[in-house]
Amino acid sequence: MAALNFARPSSTSQPFGKWQWLRTFLIGLVIWLAGIVLLAFTGDPNLIPFVVLWGSFLIPVTAVIFFFTHLADRCLSPQMVMSGFVTGGAVGVLLAVLFEYVLLGDGAPQYVAVGLIEEAAKLIAILVVARGLSRYTLHDGLVMGAAVGFGFGAMESSGYALVAMFTPNGLSLGNLVDTEVLRGILAPLGHGLWTGILGGVLFEESTGTRLRFSGKILGAYLLVALLHALWDSMRGIALVLTALVTGLTLVQRQNLQLGLPVRPTPAQVQTFTAIELIGMGIISLIGLAILIHLWRKREPFSLAENQYEQPAAA
Repeated sequence: MAALNFARPSSTSQPFGKWQWLRTFLIGLVIWLAGIVLLAFTGDPNLIPFVVLWGSFLIPVTAVIFFFTHLADRCLSPQMVMSGFVTGGAVGVLLAVLFEYVLLGDGAPQYVAVGLIEEAAKLIAILVVARGLSRYTLHDGLVMGAAVGFGFGAMESSGYALVAMFTPNGLSLGNLVDTEVLRGILAPLGHGLWTGILGGVLFEESTGTRLRFSGKILGAYLLVALLHALWDSMRGIALVLTALVTGLTLVQRQNLQLGLPVRPTPAQVQTFTAIELIGMGIISLIGLAILIHLWRKREPFSLAENQYEQPAAA
């Protein structure tokens, strides 16, 4: 009987070095900034796709490399993780757009619906990519889920960045860069985090050679969908709370009655920003706490097994 050990394979057998994620980020950042400068200087529209895609994928790719080198049990190959990022992300986006077009309504409940739809689409993407694996472990589930989530987020961000560039006054490079920087900073706290949790629970419940569903997986799905919905609706929540905390001025009440735009006071802007940031911070901390809790769970890992297990033959 092969001896079981909680240790992981030595770093010498890893396909990436410990700091590969940082090298990838720094080199990619320099290339992206060079693209922005060249686009601003030349105005060549052929550079727009380069800036959009490079900026949207930089941090998600960096994060996937970090997850792979620090969390995986080495049953996943780099090719399988890349497949999760590209194929899983694409499948997730296509399914989410289809479901939202068919099912999504208007009003406040749409945030809950978006959370349920997009997390379901990414769960399906995980199943598509991970089917046929000969072994499932919790940590590999974290990595595969994060890869699918970051792929989803990168493709979604590229769409947001491209749309932000189009303004009534023409193309705006500033809007494009602002959108990519903001979504890049928030990327590790969004899709990658939520789907990483979902993938970890799915693989944990499927430990062995077959994917299995359970009440725990359903609970994890509903939890990450709720975190997703709260994140998306935080701006609206902050607006309501700001109005309750600061109240409305006489002019603002009159404008509301007349159907005119309501201009916030500087104090209201500060309160709104603080509430929104605090709310997003709380949501992020909850997600990170769950992810860390899952990561700390140690599963027996056999050093006698091959470093990478190939998918089972069809």
